[in-house]
This record gives sequence, structure tokens and C-alpha cells, in this order.
Amino acid sequence: MASFKIVISDPSSGKSEVLEAKDSQAQIFMGRKIGDIIDLSVIGQAYKVKLTGGSDKAGFPMRRDVMGSGKRYVLMTKGVGFRHPVEGEKRRKLVRGGTVTDEVYQLNVAKTEPKAETKTDAKAEPAAVKPAQATTPA
Repeated sequence: MASFKIVISDPSSGKSEVLEAKDSQAQIFMGRKIGDIIDLSVIGQAYKVKLTGGSDKAGFPMRRDVMGSGKRYVLMTKGVGFRHPVEGEKRRKLVRGGTVTDEVYQLNVAKTEPKAETKTDAKAEPAAVKPAQATTPA
């Protein structure tokens, strides 16, 4: 069965935490692609996350632009899996596709913030209205 190490990063605080998902908990990640939103309430967390990447047991990174889940050699000039490029340099590197399978070891996810209340929502309650003063004709 599948087993993943899940690194959950919180963009608002800049901190991250690590969870392990095994067997039935790992099934919610199977077949998902990089960029998908996943609800973690199934594994006991009260938030949604966005799948941002991952790597396999040998350390090959997942790339969003590689279709499928297998490993492929890709000619790269920049991006995930390509470091320290010299101006105009291209290299053929081995990377993994952007779909999660049981061969993936680590998944990187980021918390998605719930929608903050806008100012119009906060002002939905009208202010107390003063009653109009009655004027009598003279």
C-alpha cells in the first residue's frame, strides 16, 4: 500500500509541519495532480491544501508540465529540478510526472487560506438610524 510523508507549509506564518499518511489516509492523494485542492478533513486536519509538488524515493522531483506519473528525461533551461543555470544552458534531466502514485515518497502541500471577510460583509449590519423629528405646520 501507499505511504507518504506530507510536508504542509503555512504561507501566512512561513512554518511547516510533517505528517505521515499510510494506507487508507494515503488514498485521498492517489491520482491527484500538482495544483489540485485536497480536503484533509478525512485524515483529521481541519483545512484544505493545494498540492505543490513532491519527489520519489530516489529524490527525483515531480514536475507539473510532465504528463503522467512515470520518469522521463526532459530538456530543461530552468524550473523545478534544474539548478544554477548558466545563461543559455540547456540540460536533459530525469524528472517524475505531476500525478501522484505509490512510487512517490514525499508530497509538498500548502494550506489554502479561507476567504477573509471583505469590508462589505463586515458592514452588512446597518448602523442605528435616528428617528426623524416630526415637524408640525405652524
